[in-house]
Amino acid sequence: MSAEALPASGDTPPAKTCDAGGMAEIHRLWRRGFGEAPDLVRGVGTADLPHADAVGEHLATLSSTLHSHHEAEDENLWSKLEERAPACAVHVERMKAQHAEMLVHLTALDAALPAWRRSALESDAAPVLSALDGVNDALAAHLPDEEATIVPVMETVITQKEVEWFAEHGRKSTPKGQTWNVVGAIVNSQPDPDEYLKRDFPAAFRLLWRWIGRPKYEKNRAVLEGR
Repeated sequence: MSAEALPASGDTPPAKTCDAGGMAEIHRLWRRGFGEAPDLVRGVGTADLPHADAVGEHLATLSSTLHSHHEAEDENLWSKLEERAPACAVHVERMKAQHAEMLVHLTALDAALPAWRRSALESDAAPVLSALDGVNDALAAHLPDEEATIVPVMETVITQKEVEWFAEHGRKSTPKGQTWNVVGAIVNSQPDPDEYLKRDFPAAFRLLWRWIGRPKYEKNRAVLEGR
């Protein structure tokens, strides 16, 4: 059930207080990243330790970024929505329950990765794959629900400054050494990566991406895919 903020009076819709479209954009990172993850794991040859370590690092980074995103929402979004849009409380409670479910699967993934990265054996890949199935099932339930029921309310009660805090929190929590890989994964998960770059990033950053970031990202992708 979609959530729509009630008009202040008559049929006049509430004023938009922010642009929360970035929520769907960052969600695409995890849809694509975790969606392809089982194939990346299965693409690692038996005892191919360098390949397993690279894929394992990639999955650990995805997990870390999703943990951070959900922690930010838990700490700095739900209470604001409950206070400013009480009718949204039922949706907030569902989001909290979905986060708790996701945490179970992410914790299982975090626990399973180290052994597989050290061995690259099929027996150690099995719990990684099982955890990924759980993560992907949880994402399939949570992300569209959040986009349909939470984002429209955010855009009527959350300020642009508050939205920008989430973006900054995400940048600061990116694992060390993984910035260009995360940027590349976000950019390349968008329907039109070039348009997304032009719209959301200044010219100076786009130049850095072209000459430094993209080559690093593409080199890492080649390793992940065993090319």
